[in-house]
Formats: sequence, structure tokens, C-alpha cells
Amino acid sequence: MRLVIIGKDNIARLNKVIEWLIYMVGYTISFILISQLFGTFQINSKHIIFYSFIAVILIYILNKTIKPIIFKLTLPLTGITMGLFYFVINAGILKLTDIILMNKLNFTNIWSLFFIAILLAVTNVVIESFIIKPIIRSFKRK
Repeated sequence: MRLVIIGKDNIARLNKVIEWLIYMVGYTISFILISQLFGTFQINSKHIIFYSFIAVILIYILNKTIKPIIFKLTLPLTGITMGLFYFVINAGILKLTDIILMNKLNFTNIWSLFFIAILLAVTNVVIESFIIKPIIRSFKRK
């Protein structure tokens, strides 16, 4: 597998798989940081990096498959609440990830789950803007 691919227009870019892995590692770091801030959000302490990475991949899969369906079904409610219901959907995706991973990931308080969903969204945007995108841009050349 090649790390850098040169397109037909002679522009270099990262391989899509490598780019996806960079995003997943960045989001895993965000996930671990948030879990260390809250006592109501616990990841298996023996393998925190592994289960955080698995949780991030599960969240990615759920966001690509189930979340669009839920969003379309709840669009009127999201509109009435001026977009605030979207954080409820994010919290639901986190709780579904908690259910899938059983005792490896645990959200104990429903109210902190909403706050964690908001905080994860904010930290993911910050990590993506200041860390991930500059890394990916550094591999592009014209």
C-alpha cells in the first residue's frame, strides 16, 4: 500500500486508508481525554487505548449507518428545538456504543452523557482543525 498517491492532475495526497486511520487516532485521543475528565464515563482501564479505538470505530460505523436514518425521522423535532435535539441523537449513538461494548465502556449518568456528547463534538472539531487537517495538508503537494 502506498502512503502518498499522485493523482491524474499531478497532485499528491495521502492514501484514503491512511487518512481515515489518522482521523480515527485523533478521535481516539479525544475520546480518551474526555474519559479522563469524567468519573461517569469509564473505559476498561487495562486496555484503554484499544477499547477507545474500538469505540471510535463503532461510533464511526453507527454515524454512517444508523444516524442518518434517526436524523431524518427526527428532523421535525430537531427543527423545533433549533438543532439542540441533534445532541440527543449523538448521546443516543454513544449509549448504543456503550450497549454494544458491554462492560468495556460505561456511561453511568444520562445527564453527563449529553454533556459528553457535546464535549466530544467540540474536541473532535478542535483536534480535526488544529492537528489532523494540518497533517493531511502537509502530504499534499502541487
